[in-house]
Amino acid sequence: METGKPERTLVRAGFVLFLLALFTGVAIPAFLNQKMALAAHLTGVLNALVLIALGLAWGLVALGPVQARLTMGVFLYGTYVNWGTTCLAAAWGTSRLTPLSGAGYSAAPWKELVVQVLLLSLVLAMITGALLVVYGFRPSASRARAGLPRTIA
Repeated sequence: METGKPERTLVRAGFVLFLLALFTGVAIPAFLNQKMALAAHLTGVLNALVLIALGLAWGLVALGPVQARLTMGVFLYGTYVNWGTTCLAAAWGTSRLTPLSGAGYSAAPWKELVVQVLLLSLVLAMITGALLVVYGFRPSASRARAGLPRTIA
């Protein structure tokens, strides 16, 4: 089965993130906040699955070249930054934006700010990516992919 570059890139990136998440799971006892480290492990596993699923569905998503590059970029950014930021939060003991997993911990204000900025940026990236994928699955796009004429619904 021959797959295109975006599909292979996304699936490979998903498995790399899955491997990183497994290593994070093994390292949980070494983190300052072990509950947050568990969250980082689970976040990595789930985000790896998102990348793998997107890679497998990539051929079904009807996007222009710029939209496709943007979608791939924001998903790669969002998934890896989500895992990495949660690892940072576990190592530093931040809690401002993660009150459940971070309960009982606090970190220097600059560390809290770094985690906040990264979390907010990845949320925007993931929302953008999800909206683009939903747009890529719009009914008129699936009709065009199948070579059918557009209809007014």
